[in-house]
Amino acid sequence: MQYTEIMVRYGELSTKGKNKRNFIDSLGRNVRKALHDFPELKVHADRDRMHIALNGEDATKVMGRLKLVFGIQNFSPSIRVPQDMAAVYETAIEMVKAQFEPGMTFKVNTRRSDHNFEYDTNAINDMLGGQILDHVDGIQVKMKQPDIVIRVEVRPNGIFLSSETIQGAGGLPVGTAGKGMLMLSGGIDSPVAGYLGMKRGVDMEMVHFFSPPYTSEQALAKAKQLASTLASYSGSVKFIQIPFTEIQEEIKEKVPEGYLMTVQRRLMMRLMDAITRERHGKAIFNGESLGQVASQTMDSMIAINDVTALPVLRPVISMDKTEIIKIAEDIDTYNLSIMPFEDCCTIFAPPAPKTHPKLDRSRAYEERIDVEGLMARAMAGIKITEIKPGENYMNAQEDVFAELL
Repeated sequence: MQYTEIMVRYGELSTKGKNKRNFIDSLGRNVRKALHDFPELKVHADRDRMHIALNGEDATKVMGRLKLVFGIQNFSPSIRVPQDMAAVYETAIEMVKAQFEPGMTFKVNTRRSDHNFEYDTNAINDMLGGQILDHVDGIQVKMKQPDIVIRVEVRPNGIFLSSETIQGAGGLPVGTAGKGMLMLSGGIDSPVAGYLGMKRGVDMEMVHFFSPPYTSEQALAKAKQLASTLASYSGSVKFIQIPFTEIQEEIKEKVPEGYLMTVQRRLMMRLMDAITRERHGKAIFNGESLGQVASQTMDSMIAINDVTALPVLRPVISMDKTEIIKIAEDIDTYNLSIMPFEDCCTIFAPPAPKTHPKLDRSRAYEERIDVEGLMARAMAGIKITEIKPGENYMNAQEDVFAELL
């Protein structure tokens, strides 16, 4: 069917009271960003619903994007007809016939915001229900949990009919909980952590530590592609690339092997603290799961968190690997994450890192390196790009990626 509008319902936003308008405005901005490449669309974010006028754009493609935007409970593709009951009958009967199978039931649910229309909601329900019964053989009315619900909205600019409800991503609009900075590696866990933070309204910026020549252009492209996948949930994200080669080389040279990972992570956290404060973020996010690897024990977390006073939030902290993989598969990051390109966390990794590093030793070993100078040079080399959903960052690496997928 040729849909003319998509009607969006807000879900959790209905509980926000006096702040509801701010949440709706944020959702409207995110929807417009997510649909940036559909130039004919018009998005109207009203207090109780959002209405997206398609103006000839492909409804199926638009709905594919909407499914991923946090803050949407569900939505319905709709058809606008004139304020004429004959047109309502014709369109509704066509909708029902397109879905009907023997034994199915239906009901009509009308809302009327234009109180000047000649029929009230009960009259419209009765009249339209009678027409459907007369023109669709074998269908029956059922008021509770019918197979088909024909929704009718009477507005001043026409009557809108829908018969399908598609579930959205739920959660809160990205940006309503403030800004966070995600330590985005190329692995499975950190994209899932980013997704879970964004679902609770965090405007997440993606921070990736890049160590050429030890890490490849393919590894960088993979991280950007992961960011592009996560951008589908907010409309766009900032990708912050921090050079880390010099830091890792100096740590490798001056720190005992067992503490290489701990001191390296302390420097990462120092840089995360600096970039978060510089960009007015409120928290650092990462993909640590308690006990999964050596740097994710509580003793390691104490030694690493020592360098920042900012909150370090770990959305997957209590999940096992199977649970994390399930979410990664659901959000389409898993196949990218398992591509075998090393990130900076895996290079120079010692065979036996300390699983329970001592805080005093971690501080002492860190003093062997030029922390201030190394950080200043890394911060000076930062590159920031805006990444949107659907963009391809594989470029020259496409042949390599194609072989691995």
